[in-house]
Amino acid sequence: MSPEEKDAFYLRLKDELTNSTLWPSEYLYKFIVPTSKEKINTIEEIFDNLGAVITTKQSSNGKYTSISINVRMKNPDEVIIKYKEVSKVEGVISL
Repeated sequence: MSPEEKDAFYLRLKDELTNSTLWPSEYLYKFIVPTSKEKINTIEEIFDNLGAVITTKQSSNGKYTSISINVRMKNPDEVIIKYKEVSKVEGVISL
């Protein structure tokens, strides 16, 4: 995805979140990452000290791990900041 496409994606996401949710609100992030303790820990650290409820589940063959993070966010901008932080983890897929 080009930088322009990423910017457009985040603008659309902000619009949708602004129009569909009263803030502050609970938000559910879902990610898939190649199974690696280091990568999972990095994602968990991004949400550290926010009171997030984090659940992980390995795929049946063990190659990938899904990570669900339920956390109270103040506004759409905070949601997007966390997506951008997590996107720096190599191999992560945001759902």
